[in-house]
Amino acid sequence: MQDTLSSHSHSGGGPTRPLDVEDSWAQPSSSRMLTNYLADVEQNLDEHRWEMALRDVVDLPRIAVALTDPEMRSSQEQCNAWCEQWVRPAGDLGADVTHEHICRVLDEKSADQNKSSSVPAIALRRLRLRRHARNAPRGFNASHTRRIDRNESETFAICTAVVEGMRRWYAHFACHDSVAQANLARLAVLR
Repeated sequence: MQDTLSSHSHSGGGPTRPLDVEDSWAQPSSSRMLTNYLADVEQNLDEHRWEMALRDVVDLPRIAVALTDPEMRSSQEQCNAWCEQWVRPAGDLGADVTHEHICRVLDEKSADQNKSSSVPAIALRRLRLRRHARNAPRGFNASHTRRIDRNESETFAICTAVVEGMRRWYAHFACHDSVAQANLARLAVLR
């Protein structure tokens, strides 16, 4: 673990080396906002609400980048770099979705096509609202995905890869990053 911590960069991305097989499994987030946000995405997938799940997943790179910036700003370039570093498609999902395809879809679907750095206010507001969730995450039942068509399968693969990337990023970088922790605390007290 010390090796992972010492290889982090200050750019908010995390380790500069490729992730090892050991790094591919991420512990659950200890941030209630993030846990609830990711559980909501998985619940939308479970209930086949593909558009809602994809909308929330598209926001995840902007949220991650903003959380590691003292001014809570993010740019499309930083989001693309975050995706390159943290998002890995799962080979066992049955969809033929590559890493490059996932990053391209996220880039295309991003509502903020502005290349300059800005505060992703709507994405951060959605994250902040998750702290009020009263129901504990109920988990995700991947068996419900057996009866989906090719487009739904692609959406499922993209969403799952990004959710796991966010969990990996938090477990291996953000939970140890003072800026990310301060920004999460700041979001938690905003009214």
